[in-house]
Amino acid sequence: MAPWCNRSPAAPTRRATGTNGLTRRIRGYILATLGLIEYADAPSEVKAVYDDIMHTRQTDYINNFWKALAHDPISLRRTWESVKEVMAPGAIDALTKEMVYLAVSASNQCGYCIASHTAAARRAGMTDAQLAELMAVVGMANETNRLASGYQVEIDDRFRN
Repeated sequence: MAPWCNRSPAAPTRRATGTNGLTRRIRGYILATLGLIEYADAPSEVKAVYDDIMHTRQTDYINNFWKALAHDPISLRRTWESVKEVMAPGAIDALTKEMVYLAVSASNQCGYCIASHTAAARRAGMTDAQLAELMAVVGMANETNRLASGYQVEIDDRFRN
């Protein structure tokens, strides 16, 4: 992995502000491809989505994922509406949803989503023991999935519907 992909604990915190109010972190931070659009610099259609995110999540903070997506206001709104709908209360409780999201993020190796959804799962009550067990299940599922795929194992009739 390239040295700029992860922030070193000793790396200085520095910011470079580019054109159009974009903030790009440098020297040890991952740089968003197009930069981050801060609330103060966002066009009104982006601010409307940011406001809905803050209202829905009962926070005054917009995380970097949304700031990066804000370069495409249509994708920003569509993605936020989908996340809001899927992660809303339903037949599956909030902790389980966050743990599933975390498991998929770990399988997809998305460092940002792993960090974000670990924090959300912890806020929803996930313990260290649950995290450890979840990662064991993710690792086992990945291993057996690869074995079944590599050996091209035929699906048992009793598993078909």
